[in-house]
Amino acid sequence: MSLSNKNILLVISGGIAAYKALELIRLLKKANATIRCILTKSGEEFVTPLAVSALSENQVYTDIFSLKDETEMGHIRLSREADLIVVAPATANILAKMAHGLADDLASTTLLASNAPIIVAPAMNHMMWDNPATKENIKTLKGRGINFVEPEIGMMACGEEGQGRLAEPEAILNTIQAKISTNNKPLKGKKAIVTSGPTYEPIDPVRFIGNYSSGKQGIAIANLLMMAGAETTLIIGPSSEPIPSGLNTIRVTTAQEMLDACNHNLPCDIAVCAAAVSDWTPKQIKTNKIKKQPNEKPPTIELKENPDILHTISNLGNKRPSLVIGFAAETEDILNKAEEKLKRKNCDWIIANDVSAGTEVFGGDFNTIHILKCKKDKKVTIESLPKLHKTEVAEKLIDNIIQHLNY
Repeated sequence: MSLSNKNILLVISGGIAAYKALELIRLLKKANATIRCILTKSGEEFVTPLAVSALSENQVYTDIFSLKDETEMGHIRLSREADLIVVAPATANILAKMAHGLADDLASTTLLASNAPIIVAPAMNHMMWDNPATKENIKTLKGRGINFVEPEIGMMACGEEGQGRLAEPEAILNTIQAKISTNNKPLKGKKAIVTSGPTYEPIDPVRFIGNYSSGKQGIAIANLLMMAGAETTLIIGPSSEPIPSGLNTIRVTTAQEMLDACNHNLPCDIAVCAAAVSDWTPKQIKTNKIKKQPNEKPPTIELKENPDILHTISNLGNKRPSLVIGFAAETEDILNKAEEKLKRKNCDWIIANDVSAGTEVFGGDFNTIHILKCKKDKKVTIESLPKLHKTEVAEKLIDNIIQHLNY
């Protein structure tokens, strides 16, 4: 894939793997990208500004306090003019700076000042990679939508073996090309709604029926749909998770409110029902708190079925979205139950996930999913994915949506 007319900002931080950045520059140039480079002070210990400049055919930036650099191309312009920023190699130090918002040199300041997509390719000793502090920083960055090219397992310069070797330049280039493709707004002109989070069904003024859903997965899906160009509305139940800037959001509490919000935002092209909607709601909501009385049995709460949002949207006739995707959170016999739900609801795809681990999935950062698709001949295909961060799950799903709608 050509990268013509694309501006790539490459940040080269310290580490023996910095020499691989030179090969990455060569590959980017071969793909016709325009490359500007920031070389950190520690990076200069391994590769020279002259080598980087010669290969990139552009000035190399090293010092935030350089009057010449800031006059010709300040760190704000460096961050604003980039279509994509790549940090390769990314040391444990620069990952920590990014996670905690530090800005004490040109590289970290530019990264903090940017609203461009960012890809990081870590390289470090395997013990540093496995350190809980590094793991926490990675978790934070993935939660913010930073893309990772995972390090490889192998022998390191220090003579030890483990995960921490910088990915090969070809693998980093492939990730860059895939990200640029997504940023071409392939879903521009499409309208999408995403439901997310739990619903709370009130029993009385202080109690409710609910679940552990955090809304993280739905938020990640809605954010990437928006980034891919779709006019996206997130309809989310009670959740304390941060909402990405610019994402149109409707907050609801109950299943009925969620359905009403969905109906208000129809018609649309894509509907992703990722919310963990309560199946039942109390028939009567007490106006006052139910008080515990001495020597009395616990009160009986009579329930009624909530509206079935996924089934309703999947059976709207002419107002039905072109692609309706539901989620099936199961604790046993996952694939069979998901396939049965796919057919019963009349949706196009079901994303099945194992929630037997409880809050490790509901409220956690990782998910293991299976994508079940109902073809025109009613045959069901299944794509099983490994355990992934919820942002990566969203990326896989958006890739599938783009492919489905464009072919």
